Amino acid sequence: MQDEVTEHVRAAPETVWELVADVTQTHRYSEETFEAEWLGGATGPAVGALFRGHVKRNGRGPTYWSTCRVTACERGREFGFEVLVGGRPINHWHYRFTPAGAGTDVTESFRLADTTANRIYWAVLGRARGRTNRRNMRATLQNIATIAEPAD
Repeated sequence: MQDEVTEHVRAAPETVWELVADVTQTHRYSEETFEAEWLGGATGPAVGALFRGHVKRNGRGPTYWSTCRVTACERGREFGFEVLVGGRPINHWHYRFTPAGAGTDVTESFRLADTTANRIYWAVLGRARGRTNRRNMRATLQNIATIAEPAD
């Protein structure tokens, strides 16, 4: 009930982190989230900050809002958040930024909460959703690279 994808981006870790950690810019690179906003007075990334993302599942629908809470926020190193349903985390998304050569290896990962509902979901739809998540994570990281990398 978890997976990760890594792509190399020809930009400094801080540059890539700033793009990812500003959730209001997620629409520029995400395959599913087309808008996001900070909640509860938050104006930027910080552990515990809340935001909500407007998601179009699989790029087709359904469309819904997801409330999220930042769980990791270290400039140039990591950014993570959990998706909440009824105030409880159901999924955790995480980005790790590792200096590599003249750029950054960016790893995006997800981990579903270990709940009975998630275990049933993963048993029934996990293979298909896992493929979709891997494809979307790779596309997301490639989109991030397109935005963050200097023009040649």
